[in-house]
Amino acid sequence: MFSLKNKTALITGGASGIGLAISKTFAQAGASVYILDLNKDQAEQAASEIQQAGGQATSHAVDVSNQQQAIEVINQIAEQGPIHILVNNAGVSHIGTVESTSEADFDRIFRINVKGVYNCLYATIPHLKANGGGVVLNMASIAATLGLADRFAYSMSKGAVLTMTLSVAKDYLNDNIRCNCISPARVHTPFVDGFIARTYAGREAEMFEKLSKAQPIGRMAEPTEVGALALYLCSDEAGFLTGCDYPLDGGSIRLNS
Repeated sequence: MFSLKNKTALITGGASGIGLAISKTFAQAGASVYILDLNKDQAEQAASEIQQAGGQATSHAVDVSNQQQAIEVINQIAEQGPIHILVNNAGVSHIGTVESTSEADFDRIFRINVKGVYNCLYATIPHLKANGGGVVLNMASIAATLGLADRFAYSMSKGAVLTMTLSVAKDYLNDNIRCNCISPARVHTPFVDGFIARTYAGREAEMFEKLSKAQPIGRMAEPTEVGALALYLCSDEAGFLTGCDYPLDGGSIRLNS
């Protein structure tokens, strides 16, 4: 079950954190993985790790906010064979209320988290249609549906990802293209460790425990858990699922009081 053998998967932001976990999980399931990441060195390192483990992976340096770059790279990949899966994972975070969010910050979040998803959809959907169908998986967040303090611009962007998911699912039903999204709560990635170290120097252990217990389940998610759900949603076994948001949230949406 959940084999991706003979499938080609594009994973944006696939060189670190959640994206790296998805890249490795998909490769282990037999997919030919294309890592699209802004950081060229990290992308090459991630592809090398997958290859050394016996998987198939290729790296491409891509700024997803640049439509022409996205189109050129994705067309180049499509020339080598059919594309079956697109995972829109690339994104950045931001902390701030509407008053403390500058126009430059807002534009950056929109350009990467919203336009970046649009650009990759714009470049990939025609190939999925030409191949008789495929799967799109977008990475949203519980911030799309919950009121999170100091996450104004980030929440805006993830709300857009959620609604883009619904639109794509609806528009391409007859093209055999499924589109879903995952909405994680806090996931334990190097980004989280770096944020804690920068913001709470000397109190790292205390803050890690506090942030972990903010989820009702009492801990953060592991990137591999997001990877496992992504694998299912992109596999043939999930063929009846489209237009859905999957909260991987440790009970945050329904159980927080």
